[in-house]
Amino acid sequence: MNRLLQAPLSAFLLLSCAFKASAHGGGEHANIEVAPDADWATRHMAEEHHISGFDATTFFNLHDYDSTGLWTSVDIRRTYGLSDPSSTGISETKKAMVVQTILDMFDIDKDGSITLSEFLKKDSENVKLPDFGMGPGHHGDDEYEYEIHHWEKYHSGDDVKEEDLNHPEDIEHFKKHEEMEAKQEEWENLELRGIVEKNIPPKYRQN
Repeated sequence: MNRLLQAPLSAFLLLSCAFKASAHGGGEHANIEVAPDADWATRHMAEEHHISGFDATTFFNLHDYDSTGLWTSVDIRRTYGLSDPSSTGISETKKAMVVQTILDMFDIDKDGSITLSEFLKKDSENVKLPDFGMGPGHHGDDEYEYEIHHWEKYHSGDDVKEEDLNHPEDIEHFKKHEEMEAKQEEWENLELRGIVEKNIPPKYRQN
């Protein structure tokens, strides 16, 4: 137990990621074959969720992020990865174009949102979500995206060692964790002293 407590942070991350990858299915889901002519939703599900078999209802509900039974402009933006940091190079004009295009295609009653029934009706008419050439639609948090797009591709075996985690993506990911750990430790140390002075508005501080 003492040896575990003394282990570096990256070792804990390695162990944590290994458990997550195992729970997520490890490498068996990492390389789903997608036909060259597959529609965008099929490629999105394969790349972002590692799911090869799904229906329109499953797709809609999976991307109804707040479970309202509606796709709003917020849901559409997120599904296409337009709220992800990787989309910072895409102009707001293009993002708005994506949202409006999807609404024009699926929002039958033109009330500014898409219901499941509207989505299913259009799907039955073979109306599919288009590919705007803006990527597969990253919409998970940092942990999820790292696991899906890097860990499962390069580190999904059972014999991963700490020294194997030397890719730029690994270094950046673990650096973020170390920074978070350092901030948490600093906060806890300040709390142990009682009042955290830097959280007191300047006008109430004693000079």
